[in-house]
Amino acid sequence: MFAFFSGTRGNRTDRWTSVWRPASTRHRPPTDGAAARHRLLTDAQWELIPLRNLADQLPHLPPESPVSITASASKTLEDTLDLTAEIATLGHRPVPHIAARMVRSHAHLQELLGRVGTLGLNEIFLVGGDVTSPTGPFDSAQQLLEALADVEHTLTHIGITSYPEGHALISDAALHEALHAKQVLLAEAGIAGHASTQMCFHPRSIVEWLSSERASGFTLPVHLGIPGAVDPARLLRIGTRLGIGASLRYLRKNTGAVARMLRPGGYDPSGLVDQLAPHADRLDIAGLHVFTFNSIADTVAWRDAAMAGRR
Repeated sequence: MFAFFSGTRGNRTDRWTSVWRPASTRHRPPTDGAAARHRLLTDAQWELIPLRNLADQLPHLPPESPVSITASASKTLEDTLDLTAEIATLGHRPVPHIAARMVRSHAHLQELLGRVGTLGLNEIFLVGGDVTSPTGPFDSAQQLLEALADVEHTLTHIGITSYPEGHALISDAALHEALHAKQVLLAEAGIAGHASTQMCFHPRSIVEWLSSERASGFTLPVHLGIPGAVDPARLLRIGTRLGIGASLRYLRKNTGAVARMLRPGGYDPSGLVDQLAPHADRLDIAGLHVFTFNSIADTVAWRDAAMAGRR
């Protein structure tokens, strides 16, 4: 999942406190977020890209890491599954991305999910995809979810996308409707799930968005998407190579997002984690989805320093 749009949604208020609490946390006493912060950092999932520069970085992954393998528009879904297989042989826990617009047919979907099962996996992350037009019958993740009823698979968990800070090409209303529709489809299929967010920068936007979605009946756990310790020039260079068109068009129009990435010393996600940790339990923020852009060594070093209190 490559979306790293940023910005302020027009229907936001200055509210910071959620009125919704999941049943498991309604009676917990308030905390300063220290325990939640430690939990989020400990359980971070690392997103990797199937590029040649990844090989030298793989040894820096912590043992038995949860790893998210992207579906790049410049590659194929078979490339994603090839890297998934390699990551699994290294003892990690890979989750391949399946981009709906890159699936050529129902038969192709069956083939892809069959290989997922052959690898002994039961989880995928489902995205619409960054390709301009679909290569087959699926134009959205929602359409592919609907097709699962007619396909054999081993899936017991599916991650879906979410956009607290909006999308450059899709309205807030459409994003809200799709999020809740996918939750219903997962429930009807008897498949567990979670929602991972786009790469986010604004704590207030995240809290307000998630508070609103919880009040509207969205109950899936949420994984917070954050940038890793990535050199900004590298991020934008890789984004250009991968053809992340919508994201890059947004960044060109929103210089504030670029400025945050280009601060001296790069972007440090610690502040974002620190500000959101006090809200994590009551809003069911279950983990971090860390966009490494294959800068694994630096990103893991950041995480370890943050856990040790050095960040």
